[in-house]
Amino acid sequence: MSDRVEAVKAAFREKFGGEPDYIVRAPGRVNLIGEHTDYNDGFVFPVAIDREMIIAARPKADRKDFGMRLYSMDYDQLDEFAYNKLEKSAEHPWSDYLRGMLSIWQACAFKVRAFEAVLSGNVPQGAGLSSSAAYEVAVGKLVDEMMASGIPPKQLAMLAQKAENRFIGVQCGIMDQFISALGKADSALLLDCRSLQFRAVPLRLAEQGAAIVITETGVQRGLVDSEYNARRAECAEGVALLAKKLKQTSPKALRDVTFADFKKHEKALPEVVAKRCRHVITENNRVLDSVEALEKGKLEAFGKLMNESHASLRDDYEVSCKELDVLADLTQKHPGVFGARMTGAGFGGCTVAIMKTDAVASYEAKVIPAYEQATGRKARVFVCKAVGGASMLASPMMAAGPS
Repeated sequence: MSDRVEAVKAAFREKFGGEPDYIVRAPGRVNLIGEHTDYNDGFVFPVAIDREMIIAARPKADRKDFGMRLYSMDYDQLDEFAYNKLEKSAEHPWSDYLRGMLSIWQACAFKVRAFEAVLSGNVPQGAGLSSSAAYEVAVGKLVDEMMASGIPPKQLAMLAQKAENRFIGVQCGIMDQFISALGKADSALLLDCRSLQFRAVPLRLAEQGAAIVITETGVQRGLVDSEYNARRAECAEGVALLAKKLKQTSPKALRDVTFADFKKHEKALPEVVAKRCRHVITENNRVLDSVEALEKGKLEAFGKLMNESHASLRDDYEVSCKELDVLADLTQKHPGVFGARMTGAGFGGCTVAIMKTDAVASYEAKVIPAYEQATGRKARVFVCKAVGGASMLASPMMAAGPS
């Protein structure tokens, strides 16, 4: 097992004595292309990355004991509460994601029992890489294994999304939890956010001498909630106005509007609404074109679409910021870079790039100092690979071996 897993096990022994019975991991994610399309019933193209939440746990012997005991290595805090009286914690908000999963779990009539657990994550928080989804999915995977519930990964992702929506209060789409639960190694998932149909698309980056490089701008995402809600409202207004024009097709979401139909009726929309619609409609097309490019091994074409996505997010959807724009521009111009764009909700967070592996060192040596000098922000670089979704690393069933 990895050094991080061994560190979590050591912390468990220190805090609770003895060994954990269960160890689970769930990854964060980066969306390669397809931003702000999820809540418009569109297409997204994320990968699970090798940054993850790890939980080591042991159920309590007394099934009538409702007391949970959690220790966060990241916050160096211990939290205790009863799982049959769940509410948000003012003192330990980091435990709310576990509380939320247990709340939804029980609301859906699945059984729970009390346990002791140690948690540790290395997904950067507030960077748009879905640390919360990794946390929720890890909890779901743990409880599913512990209670032998037999819940399929797709349903697990939906339960985790409900926890985020209903308990945490963030109205996210399904993408983050979905890729954390169902990611495939060396692949991105083409996900239809309306039907939840998906397929794994092999990236084959290593064999092409390329890598996924995520760079944190040093800007914590701000204004996301209010601006996110405003964008959703503008998209809904666009659908309603276009539906009046497209009487025979009557779109239910921007996903249903072709670019040709949009161009035909663009002038009938308020300017801002037209810009929002243009981004979503063209971004959906870019996702499908990106999949085609990757399947043909055309990284240059894929990178060009990433660059176009950033321009659209900057100019039409207006969810970028100075730092994201500076970093994306510098990255796109660096030799060996196929493409780069902002990723996540916007207004801060990270860029994602596909670049030649042998260009990473010069990227860190030249682009990062130039960015920091231009913005006064400290950047962090993560060279990532696509990994599989949530999995158990240890459990009594695994220890017993095949029967």
